[in-house]
Parts: sequence; structure tokens; C-alpha cells
Amino acid sequence: MKIEQIYTGCIAQAAYYLENNGEAAIFDPLREVQPYLDRAQKDNAKINYIFETHFHADFVSGHIDLAKKSGGEIVFGPTANPEFKAIIATDNQEFKVGNYTIKAIHTPGHTLESTCYLLIDENGKHYGIITGDTLFIGDVGRPDLAQALVEDLTQEKLAGYLFDSLRNKIMPLADDLIVFPSHGAGSACGKNMSKETTDTLGNQKRTNYALRADMTKEEFTKELLDGLGLPPAYFPQNVLLNIKGYDSLDSIINKSYIGLFPREFEAVANQGDAIVLDVRHENDFVKAHIPNSIFIGIQGNFAPWVGSLLRDVNQKLLLVTPEGKEEETITRLSRVGFDHVLGYLKGGIDAWKAAGFETDSIHSITPEDFANQLDAKSIIIDARKPGEYDAEHVTNAINIPLDTLNENFQSVPKDNDFFLHCLGGYRSVIMASILKSRGIHNIINVEKGMSGIKQTNASCTQFQCPSSKK
Repeated sequence: MKIEQIYTGCIAQAAYYLENNGEAAIFDPLREVQPYLDRAQKDNAKINYIFETHFHADFVSGHIDLAKKSGGEIVFGPTANPEFKAIIATDNQEFKVGNYTIKAIHTPGHTLESTCYLLIDENGKHYGIITGDTLFIGDVGRPDLAQALVEDLTQEKLAGYLFDSLRNKIMPLADDLIVFPSHGAGSACGKNMSKETTDTLGNQKRTNYALRADMTKEEFTKELLDGLGLPPAYFPQNVLLNIKGYDSLDSIINKSYIGLFPREFEAVANQGDAIVLDVRHENDFVKAHIPNSIFIGIQGNFAPWVGSLLRDVNQKLLLVTPEGKEEETITRLSRVGFDHVLGYLKGGIDAWKAAGFETDSIHSITPEDFANQLDAKSIIIDARKPGEYDAEHVTNAINIPLDTLNENFQSVPKDNDFFLHCLGGYRSVIMASILKSRGIHNIINVEKGMSGIKQTNASCTQFQCPSSKK
């Protein structure tokens, strides 16, 4: 059996390619579908099926574009009701790809239509299982996303469904089965995912907290929901795009790939309904940027942060990008449904300055200067996640996680200067850009974040491994 795991782009969404005898199946494809078409052509294979494990919330799937371009049929699990042509599989329905078999196993819990796909080789051996967001390495899918779309669902009810799906459908399978999840560490679709991308089911039974053999449904629900933060605001919008359909990526790039000279760029920006999004490196943004622009660097966890912080997928955007990264930025925005790019600054920030337009900057200092300037009156804001903060933080620092800034905006000092840091310097600059766009300029950004601060004599709490707190 030939199975290749294909990772594309900035999010940890995995797509899987199964090929035999000139036939192919694609699982959970990303929105830019050309790599799958190219691979099929290279292998002289025809794409017969495009399997979706569920209606994804964290990204816009490539199922519709891939079906149109390849002729393959889209497959969803039971209870799915998409607004486009698709096969709605029944539980345990089998699909043939050459000599191989793909069996749909309905596993509601993450969502009602969630379905895993068992891969069976030509000898009938169970080779692996595509688990989507039902089972991750070290975790299971969060059970609170579908409740936003179905009125009488609760996260507790979905957690109960997931408990039953895992115990009755997944855990009875063979220990040597290879688990292929749709996400790894960093995804907002779970809370405790491993950086590993595959594992055996047997090892997950031994190590994954959610698969503990003696666990009751009540214990499972409590542990699963404990510490589960709110999902990003854009998630329900992406679900609807995946259910209803969307414009092709080709058409999005064609309408968005527009270079605007500085005066044109300024004229569009001054219309008032577009956000200037600067995706350069944080070090470049700190030195000089267009006033009131928002920084989310393309080199970081770009698309999820855009979705979490900008929230509305219909938001109009103007881009400031590194040279040659314009199309990549448009493509990566489209992965989370942000398809309304009005253009990019032709010539970048240098052209903007050459045209005589004003720039702004962020007061930024080294970790050593931070340590030397600290005193009893210092105000320090830590932009990391609560778990990072609890493990270790600068003494007396205030934790305002970046993704909660909107809810905690009133906690930010408006008059007194304050230090701002994260782990490595990426998130703090994002937060600083948002605060400056809202009129708060009394910010002192700490370069290199906690990673740099720990190398100084700044007073910090004693490190506690997060796993020891469970």
C-alpha cells in the first residue's frame, strides 16, 4: 500500500494520498489543490474519491475545487447535508481504490457527521485509519464546535457521543493500526496535541488520556472540557463555507493579485472599511510600518492568527508583504476564508517611504535592557497562553493572552508605559500593532520574549512542567 502524508502550508492540517493501479483517493485536501493534481498526473493516477472527515472549522477545504478539476467524487459521512453534489456514506460503507478498500466508520462527537476512514490492503489487513478530528496523537477533538450550528446540541452531549465513538468504534481496532490524524500541535481543534503526526493505535491506548480503559463517560466529559478555551470566532464561518461552497481559489487570486502604488494604496485605505495587514517579519514591522496597520507575520502561525484576531472572513484587506510573497499571502488567507483582499502595496514599505508618506514604529528593547529597567513599579504584560504563563513567568507579570485581547482590552494600561512580551517576539508585536491601531502607544516591546528574558537576571517564577499540573 502506498500512502503519502502531504503537509502544505502554515497550519498542521494533513492531507493523505492513497494510490494503487492508477486510482487515487484524497483525504481532507487543503484549498490549493494543484499539488494533488500534479501528483496524480505524475503517477498516472485518476482521482476517484475525495474523502472529508467532517465539515472543517479551522480552514476552508479544497474538496469542491478538487472535485471540479479532477472529476473525483466528494464523500462525507452519515448525517452530512452539503449544498453541493456529494456521496453521503453509510456507516461501514466500503469504497474500492484498486485492490484496496476504504471503510467509512461514523464517529460522531467532534461534529455529528464526523467519520473516520479505515484503510484496508489487498490482503484484507487493516493498515491505518484516517481519524480527522476524532482522535489526535495525545488528544481527541473538541466537542463544542457543532453546537454553534445545531440549536439543541451542547458540548456535554457531543462529548458523550465522542466517548461512545472512541470506545465502540475505534478502541476495538487492532493495536498495530497506524493513526493518521488531521492535526498536530498548535491546532485550535484540540488542547493537548502532540507534535508527532502518526502513531500506533496501541500506543495511543496506553498514553492518550482520553483513551484510558477504565474511564467513565462522566470522567471523560470532565477531563475533555477542562481548560477548553473558546474556539476562534471565525470557525463557524469556515464551517458554513465548507457546507455551502465557495469561490474557486483561482478566481480569488485573479481578483486579489493587484499591485497598488503608494498613492493608490492610500486612497483605498482611506475609504475606511479595509484593514492594512502587514505580513513582513516582526523585526521589520517594529522599525517602520504604515500607521494603524496590523501585523501578523507570514513566517509564523499566520492564517489561524488572522482568523482568530480579525474574526470576520468578509473583512476587506490591503497587504504589505515581503517582495515575492504576495500570491502566497493571498493563498494562505484563503485557507481560512479571508477572500476579500483589495490589493497589495507595490514596492513595499520602501516605496511608501519614498513617496513621502508617514511611517510609525514600535519602541522595542533587548531582554537585557528589560531586565535592567525592571523595578517594583514596572507593569509587565505577558501575551502568551495561560498554560505557558502558569509554567513560568516574570514576577508580577499580568497575563493577557493575545487571542483574548478583545475581551481584556480594558485591562491594558492607557497612560503608564508598560512592557509587553510573549515567547519569542512574534505575538507581542501582533498585540502591540493592534493596541497602537486603537490609540495605545505607551508600549515597550521586549525582543525575543520569554526565551530571551530567561537568559537575563530578571526575576521569574520557578518553572513547573505543565504535565505536572494535570
